[in-house]
Order: sequence, then structure tokens, then C-alpha cells
Amino acid sequence: MARRIKRYDNRKLYDTETSEYVSLSDIADLVRGGETVEVVDNATGQDLTAQTLTQIILEEGKSGQDVIPSDLLHVVLRRGGEVLDNGLGQVRTMLDDLTQSSLGQLRQLVQGPRKQEIGQLRQQLRRLEHRLSVLLDDFDEQRHASLDAQPHAPGDLGQTSPPERADSPSQK
Repeated sequence: MARRIKRYDNRKLYDTETSEYVSLSDIADLVRGGETVEVVDNATGQDLTAQTLTQIILEEGKSGQDVIPSDLLHVVLRRGGEVLDNGLGQVRTMLDDLTQSSLGQLRQLVQGPRKQEIGQLRQQLRRLEHRLSVLLDDFDEQRHASLDAQPHAPGDLGQTSPPERADSPSQK
């Protein structure tokens, strides 16, 4: 979404996102920083973005900065916005295609090895679960065998009573 700048009748520019007045150079800095701005007339709602950006270019050109090469300005004047629209459209299409292609390749790179790794991890987990099960079975068998080997008093089922605590009533 574009950052909205309102222009008032007194030609002051107001950034609605930061709630403060801005200058043309502030808007230029925003654009150079990657922001998309939309400049509208506060009273009429008319879009003044192209005029404002052109004004920024003119002001920077007056200060001696080489903003846009002369050859490009000649082409723009000869063919109007058609050149820029067509050129930007082609660039946008190429970027979209490149992005989609890159994302597809990235998905393949990420998903391919991951699926294989996940499969290997699942197999490893199954083997570990099986080994743990075998070890627990062996442990249970050894415990039962040692309990069965111990002598028991008549009526004793091999259970020991819990030790009495020092504060139990039987010792008071």
C-alpha cells in the first residue's frame, strides 16, 4: 500500500502515516528508501503523485545533480508515458517470471532433501523404538527372574512393606 501524502492549498505536504509535514526532499528520501508514495490534493482528492515526483526531479536537477540522463529524457518527451509504461510492464513481467522460477527452484531444493531426511529420520526412530522395546522386555524378564529367585516367607508375595517414618504414631 502506498504511503499517502496530502497536499494542502498552501502547498504544504502532510504525511498521514507519521502525522507530520514533510518536504519534497523528505518524499525523495522515502522513495529512494523503497517506499511508494501517493500524493493527493486534500480538497479534491486528485492524484498529484506524478506532478510531485516530477517537481522533485526538477528541483534536484536545478541543484546540479544529474538525476535522469538527457537521452532518457528525450525519449520520454518524444514518446510520452507510453515508453515508461511499456518498459515498466516488461520489467515487471520479467521480474515476476524470475521470482516464480526462483521460488520453484527454491521449493525443490528445500523439499527434496527434506523429504528424504524426514524418511530417514522416521526409519531411524522406528529402529530406536524397536531397540528400546527389546531392552525393556529384557529388563522386565530379568527383574521377574530375580524376584522369583529370592526366598519368600509364607504369605509373602515378594513385596516389602514401606519403611516406617520417624514421626509415625507407632513409634511415639
